[in-house]
Amino acid sequence: MVACAGEDAPGGLLLGVLSREAIVSGGVRRAVAAPTGTALITVARGGANTIVVAAGANGELGAADVEAAREVLTVRTVVLAQLEIPLPAVGAALHLSRERGSRAVLNPSPVEAGFSPELLELVDVLVPNEGEALAISGRATVEQAADWFLGHGCGAVAITLGEAGALVAQPGRSTVHVRAFSVDAVDTTAAGDAFCGALAAALAGGHDLLEAAKRGCAAGALAATVLGAVPSLPSKEAVDRILSGQVE
Repeated sequence: MVACAGEDAPGGLLLGVLSREAIVSGGVRRAVAAPTGTALITVARGGANTIVVAAGANGELGAADVEAAREVLTVRTVVLAQLEIPLPAVGAALHLSRERGSRAVLNPSPVEAGFSPELLELVDVLVPNEGEALAISGRATVEQAADWFLGHGCGAVAITLGEAGALVAQPGRSTVHVRAFSVDAVDTTAAGDAFCGALAAALAGGHDLLEAAKRGCAAGALAATVLGAVPSLPSKEAVDRILSGQVE
């Protein structure tokens, strides 16, 4: 994990989460002058959410923090990045991933006004949701957006569609719709994050993109059944169970 947290109680809490989950946190820097980033979330009765983010220490993450993680990147590494950190740090991660022979997965969320389509040439798998895909591409449908991303050099695209599943597009192949898993959603917070994490983990484990997207859909569905963000993220075993047809 490469990140920046504040020298405050929430920062310590989040480092504790990483420790309990056995996530290597040597790449997490503590910022003295900025508080830990905070997300304020409202949830509607149907489970849909709206999130307002105060970046805090997230805004302090820079290219030097990314460069410090150089030695952990290998040809078998999958680098997962998103846009709640400054674009220079994201760009550094994508460039370093390409240089080291890693695979880069980018979740372009939240959509940034300064996001450059040129970065897409460094992305092996782009994972936007429907709104992000349409906003970045300027196209009217997710199918058109997927074609636009591929045309701008992106290696592949997996567009998340909420309860409709996901759309996977790869060069020279037919676009595939990956079905969603039917669950009783109570809070969709972190469902997209669960999708991205499960997809990246599956790619790192040797699965192809379609299988990785299926695992992402399963993880996202499970996350929507639990209130909160971190508490809703499912284990690999839980994802395996829902994929095998076992009821959670």
